[in-house]
Amino acid sequence: METEAINQTAQTPAEPKPEVGEFDLIAKTFQGLEPLLAQELTEMGADDVQIGRRMVTFKGDKEMMYRANFCLRTAIRVLKPIKYFKARSAEDVYEAVKAIDWSQYLSAETTFAVDSVVFSPEFHHSKFVAYKVKDAIADQFRERTGTRPNVSVSNPDIQLHIHISDYDATLALDSSGESLHRRGYRQETGAAPLNEVLAAGIILMTGWRGETDFLDPFCGSGTLCIEAALIARGMAPGIFRKNYAFEKWPDFDAELFEKVYNDDSQERDFDHHIYGRDIDLITIGIARRNVKAAGLTKDITIEEADFTKHPVKPVAPTGEESTPIIVTNPPYGERISTPNLLGLYKSIGQKLKHEFAGGEAWIISYREECFEQIGLKPSLKTPLYNGSLECELRKYVLFDGRLEAHRAAGGVVKTDSERRQMQEKHRFKQHRDFKRSAADDADGEEHDGMHGGFRERRSFGQKRDFREGGKRDFREGGKRGERFGREDGPRRSFRGNREDGEDNHRFNKYSKNGGFKGRRGGFGGRDDADDRGHGEGFDRKRYDRPRGNDARQKGSDRAARQEQRRRFFGDDDD
Repeated sequence: METEAINQTAQTPAEPKPEVGEFDLIAKTFQGLEPLLAQELTEMGADDVQIGRRMVTFKGDKEMMYRANFCLRTAIRVLKPIKYFKARSAEDVYEAVKAIDWSQYLSAETTFAVDSVVFSPEFHHSKFVAYKVKDAIADQFRERTGTRPNVSVSNPDIQLHIHISDYDATLALDSSGESLHRRGYRQETGAAPLNEVLAAGIILMTGWRGETDFLDPFCGSGTLCIEAALIARGMAPGIFRKNYAFEKWPDFDAELFEKVYNDDSQERDFDHHIYGRDIDLITIGIARRNVKAAGLTKDITIEEADFTKHPVKPVAPTGEESTPIIVTNPPYGERISTPNLLGLYKSIGQKLKHEFAGGEAWIISYREECFEQIGLKPSLKTPLYNGSLECELRKYVLFDGRLEAHRAAGGVVKTDSERRQMQEKHRFKQHRDFKRSAADDADGEEHDGMHGGFRERRSFGQKRDFREGGKRDFREGGKRGERFGREDGPRRSFRGNREDGEDNHRFNKYSKNGGFKGRRGGFGGRDDADDRGHGEGFDRKRYDRPRGNDARQKGSDRAARQEQRRRFFGDDDD
């Protein structure tokens, strides 16, 4: 995409054809939220609802399109397809797009932009496809009028979206414009704000609709609390939003949209309360301002409290203790060092076990070792993406005594539906997408925070594999992290403290005989009696790929060789 400024004469667009009956629509979402989005559309009255990969297709009229943008909690954007075609070459894309009568949608004074998502053996760069679409539109206007519309990346009048899967292409109008996760109530953000669409999806996944109190003990900027209040009260998430892309369309029906905007038939009373807690005063201030901007101070209380020291169950003004549902997104990024992070999760598990009997807690996190520290057996694990990180949302059902006694008393830890979900295999590997569009990046740019920018999607806990400058690195969070490996040499795990210049893990050139030189504990590192496994190095030619008896060299001592191997490959018995 590009921005161009050309002096043009105004052209009156052709009168748009009135919409007759229903037409195809596509609602995009995050992977893992597709069933929830389909359920929302079904309850809204959409027809022919079909679940796809990170999207749900459906049919509806203009009012349904307006309502989908205004009311859907788990949709990122709503697209209106205008053409389906086969794209086996760049020429196919150009000709198909040029065949559309663009005077129905654009004029010479209208600005437009094109986003593209491509999964095709023919096209290797999504922007190239976007350029072909732009060229076809511009050439049609030049041939007909001698002028052409401008391209505007930042604030276009018309946003187009092209999706190519293999050779199947769909060209659509983007009716949303700015991503729907930008509700409009957020005044400020903390260090790692949770995306509003993901927050709403997590709450809907719990089944909570306002029947009990709600607690987020790591509330951050308050996104989970605000989305919970909107759900509990049945308020549309678009009520705070200022504009949508369809308001700039030639056929925009302002009266119809006013009807959708003022429809409060789904709103209801909320008789319980929502509590948000955090230990950071600055973050608490941000959360309170966001709650005030949403007009929900009556339903939400944000307070300073350390989860590890404060009683879990909140106390109502009447003095009665309640058992809320806990839905939370604890820290799991690089803000907290690993020892402190694991200690935090251990404290979470202990608090839930000893103080939250009879309650239900839902926790989303990224690191497997964090979940292990909780020390409780989850009844449900659901894979979700938080930005580019493939996380898990785990459900914990807390009870007194032993599991057998709890079940004998009629308690339910895992429903039949949850049991079937847990039996599904390879849930993290289904429908993995590795190429992203600029629109996808924009949809999630605010919620990745401390977890880093968008990166290649990968399985839970999997290392990242990419090339830079001819080297192959395994990194986490976009920095030199917990693992470093090579295709042609042994891979070695390490962890270290980077603070105060201590062991900053900088690497010198790789040596074929000594491995990585200059790294403490590395292959060929210095002799250090205080560090286990940090020895005088070894002959890589002899030891990095043991081959049994044929690999023995003349004059070598078997016991010495085994001892040396144990020291460098971590096979110590003690």
